[in-house]
Amino acid sequence: MSTTKIKQMLLKLPGLNLPERSEKVAWAQIVEFTGITPSGMAELIELGWLEPSRTSADEYLFPCRDVLRIQKLLRLCNDLEISATGGTIIVDLMERIEELEREVEELQRHS
Repeated sequence: MSTTKIKQMLLKLPGLNLPERSEKVAWAQIVEFTGITPSGMAELIELGWLEPSRTSADEYLFPCRDVLRIQKLLRLCNDLEISATGGTIIVDLMERIEELEREVEELQRHS
């Protein structure tokens, strides 16, 4: 699922008061959309894996792409029965591999 589709789905959730063009998602919407527990979110912030910005009302806002990252993380942790720390390392490595594959494709197109 693309970030654009996730943004469209999140905009339909009740209580979401972000502008349509926003690239940010509120804490409650991530919890609702991904099924992660609030304590799980807090753990990921404490690990430094999630780096939310804060509003003037001291509420957390996350990039839309964090929804996908959290979904991948939860699936890995549940399927492989690993800790959040181990899962974050795997998700980061998967993202790096995807990035390198895109770079290789780009280089192949231009050679």
